[in-house]
Amino acid sequence: MIKEFKEFIQRGNVVDLAVAVVIGAAFAAIVTSFTTNILTPIIGIIGGQPTFDYSFAINKSEIKWGLFVSAVLNFLIVAFAVFLVVKAINKLQNLRAKEEMQEVEVTEVELLAEIRDLLLAQNGGPSATPPPSTPTL
Repeated sequence: MIKEFKEFIQRGNVVDLAVAVVIGAAFAAIVTSFTTNILTPIIGIIGGQPTFDYSFAINKSEIKWGLFVSAVLNFLIVAFAVFLVVKAINKLQNLRAKEEMQEVEVTEVELLAEIRDLLLAQNGGPSATPPPSTPTL
């Protein structure tokens, strides 16, 4: 079982996932700070309060809808940033795939030309006999 665990940990995907989680958490903290300290006060100024701590009470229960809106803004900013990153990665992968296809096509053409030249060299050059013609009626 220890051997299987060691193989699992040594896979590249696990390490990549761990790095992505750590970077994602750090990015989420930056976005939360941006929303809480910059964006929310700007929105709060429009609403009349320097903070976005809007709430109302019903039967001594306080409903903090401003904090909920702040969390939604955090989510939307993070989701949009992830969308942009994924879109950029997909574009790069598509460009790389196109380049590889072009390389393969060039390689195949070169390979076929090389095979042709080798066959001609083995047979002593181009044949002197013309190809058979089809009879006419």
